[in-house]
Amino acid sequence: MEKKFNPNTGDLQEKLVVVNRVSKTVKGGRIARFAALMVVGDGNGHVGYGLGKAAEVPEAIRKGIEDAKKNMITVSLKGTTIPHEVLGVYGAGKVLLKPASEGTGLIAGGTARKVLEMAGVRDVRAKCLRSNNPVNVVKATFEGLKALRTAEEVAKARGIEVADL
Repeated sequence: MEKKFNPNTGDLQEKLVVVNRVSKTVKGGRIARFAALMVVGDGNGHVGYGLGKAAEVPEAIRKGIEDAKKNMITVSLKGTTIPHEVLGVYGAGKVLLKPASEGTGLIAGGTARKVLEMAGVRDVRAKCLRSNNPVNVVKATFEGLKALRTAEEVAKARGIEVADL
């Protein structure tokens, strides 16, 4: 179940994950461009990522932010942490997200940390398994966050009370 969020409501923060210099070989030589991976979020359960490519870095960042606003999702949170353990997989990237007690903080690698910060997760333990390619790690973290379900959502889907779970 895809959860969408309207990016035009509320104020969003932006974070640059990585800038990559990419080139295309044409008849006349090489054309250099910049690819910027951006993460945007309101720090309150809404987060999105985007990839922007342009000849100049600032333009690539702007395009990345626009793309990120189009790919916003709503994350199920349980207080300051996540409701349950989850493994997000995208390509060769795997990210393990584990809930942590209040005060633990955000224990995660740089790439996954930026996504979790923007989503508003304060206490979680995350481990990047397999690939540490920033694009795949961000996408794998998103897959994990999309898979999160609160007890209320699970109970509603099964048509039972939360106490019966």
